[in-house]
Amino acid sequence: MKMLLHMCCGPCSAFPLKKLREMGYEPTGYFFNPNIHPYKEFMHRLETAKEFADKMNLEIITDNNYTLEEFLRSALNAANGRCSMCYELRLRQAARFAKENSYDCFTTSLLVSPYQKHEVITEIAKKVAEEENIAFVYEDFRPGWYDGVKISRDLELYRQPYCGCIFSEKERYCKAK
Repeated sequence: MKMLLHMCCGPCSAFPLKKLREMGYEPTGYFFNPNIHPYKEFMHRLETAKEFADKMNLEIITDNNYTLEEFLRSALNAANGRCSMCYELRLRQAARFAKENSYDCFTTSLLVSPYQKHEVITEIAKKVAEEENIAFVYEDFRPGWYDGVKISRDLELYRQPYCGCIFSEKERYCKAK
């Protein structure tokens, strides 16, 4: 099967790529993350995703469009919360890209992080897959989180300290007591 792997970043893709290859897939990476702020961080993560792909012999397709204003407008007005909106934005684009480019299915590295809203991501991915008429391959990559951290450190990849958006960066510093 021809699979598209939505990559939130290089380090978080380490274990999913390993697991998918063990399962018999040879995915193509797809970097689409207009949520990342500031622009310097966006570029750093984009370059790290490319570096990871090069080191792991992974074909990668990158969307270099930085549509921060559109993301922020949507996030501020998101009926189901900014994270749900962000997941749907990225997963829908990955599903559409996969369908338009004759992939059989897609999945996402977002499913590796114990810090993400796993059930929300899964629910949105399944909904998007049905609406876009393309298969979503679900795999709970979280048991391999620490394995992925080790892989990314061994590869000397930049590991970001927050999810990506300006709101998650604020939460990093302004934790409720």
